[in-house]
Amino acid sequence: MLTDYIHAAMHKAHYEILEDGEGYLGKIEGLKGVWANADTIEACREQLQEVLEEWIIIGLKMGHQIPAIDGIDLNIKEVA
Repeated sequence: MLTDYIHAAMHKAHYEILEDGEGYLGKIEGLKGVWANADTIEACREQLQEVLEEWIIIGLKMGHQIPAIDGIDLNIKEVA
């Protein structure tokens, strides 16, 4: 499930070239604080995925709501 979520999120990533040829910026809309920048598009993708993975782990640990993506919900459900 976690791998599916990461893949789905990365498919929603948007990249742009920074001004003055300073590299690339990548972000995933709807996931606040998930962004990366690097000199190449490949490095930016790799860094963005690392940021996403850390964001998920920290968010779950702190009890934050993680937005569902493509029907994949990582939030821990309370069982009564």
